[in-house]
Amino acid sequence: MTLAAYACDPAASRGRRFAQTPAPTRTEFQRDRDRIVHSTAFRRLVYKTQVFLNHEGDLFRTRLTHSLEVAQLGRSIARSLGLNEDLVEAIALAHDLGHTPFGHAGQDALNHCMSAFGGFEHNLQSLRVVDELEERYPDFNGINLTFETREGILKHCSLTHARELEAKEHAYPDGLGGVAKRFLSHTQPSLEAQLCNVADEIAYNAHDVDDGIRSGLITLEQLQDVPLFARFREQTLQAHPFLGKVEQSRRLRYETIRLMLSAQVYDVVAATQGAIDLAGVDSVTAVRLAQPLVQFSEEMRTQSKALKAFLFRHLYRHPMVTGPMDRAQLVVSELFEAYCNAPQEMQSDYANRVVLLKSAPLLSSEVTQRIVVDYIAGMTDRFAAREHERLTGKRLLGGYDYGP
Repeated sequence: MTLAAYACDPAASRGRRFAQTPAPTRTEFQRDRDRIVHSTAFRRLVYKTQVFLNHEGDLFRTRLTHSLEVAQLGRSIARSLGLNEDLVEAIALAHDLGHTPFGHAGQDALNHCMSAFGGFEHNLQSLRVVDELEERYPDFNGINLTFETREGILKHCSLTHARELEAKEHAYPDGLGGVAKRFLSHTQPSLEAQLCNVADEIAYNAHDVDDGIRSGLITLEQLQDVPLFARFREQTLQAHPFLGKVEQSRRLRYETIRLMLSAQVYDVVAATQGAIDLAGVDSVTAVRLAQPLVQFSEEMRTQSKALKAFLFRHLYRHPMVTGPMDRAQLVVSELFEAYCNAPQEMQSDYANRVVLLKSAPLLSSEVTQRIVVDYIAGMTDRFAAREHERLTGKRLLGGYDYGP
């Protein structure tokens, strides 16, 4: 496929933090994708919460299946716009590597635990995973991804953390700055990175509707008040009247969501191409200096926001979701306290880091806490639940295998 002039060309990548010989059969972005797929952090996503705790159902989305859906949607949109599909896929597969066990509940708990040390941002943690925490190569920490993939992973970043990151980014001698520079200069990331943000939103809106209905916490009837869903439900029933029967509700749900997904994809393609043409961008540099270009139309943006607001009210804040999540926050908070008080209770490689680093001079009091956060953030739901019971004697989350 021929790339558009404003797409990221792997041959023109700004490179890796540690120079490596190019692969003979893969582009630099394909190589990034493969490294992500083979990482330990990627495999752990299969047991990390999206909305429903991992033990609550075999068919609910996890962070892994969510990431795969984002990658699929992203590639479809990228192909239509002439963007680099491999880069989009790499960013999509890596964007949640830093997410904690128990989804946003775990993130909120760690953010509170680290409030005295700058908090916790899962996007920043995702970058930390690929830059530092993966240990797969003899000569460096992390998996040494290209600048473009690293930039896309860092979706959000506070100004304080952006300054800290930029102070450490010495690998790019071209004077353009590192992956956090855009938060300081108020410029934009690549179109591929922008696209992953929109694909993420499309994916979770759709699959959270599916999981919410499957769980019984929201109904097709409630969704009639959501214009984006109601429109395609009506369209489905007009084309296939027999799907109105109770026994056909599953097919009705799937077809409605399929049409809703397709409409959002086509809308993003059309609205983004229009924005690109209007801005007249003809290079990656021009993209960075322009306003955000990957977008919904105004009508679709309004309808997407309404769907998101519905899910927030009726699903994310449902007592059957918030109750377990409140207990999950307690699990994470108590794990943090237990490991800070007794770092030797962590697995040996993390416990040894505390011992080694504490022997160095002039270290801040953040050292132990940051190592503990790295350890907890990397846990799966069920490992965190087992560790919490081992350390506290309490079983707060039913349904997990607490055995050895």
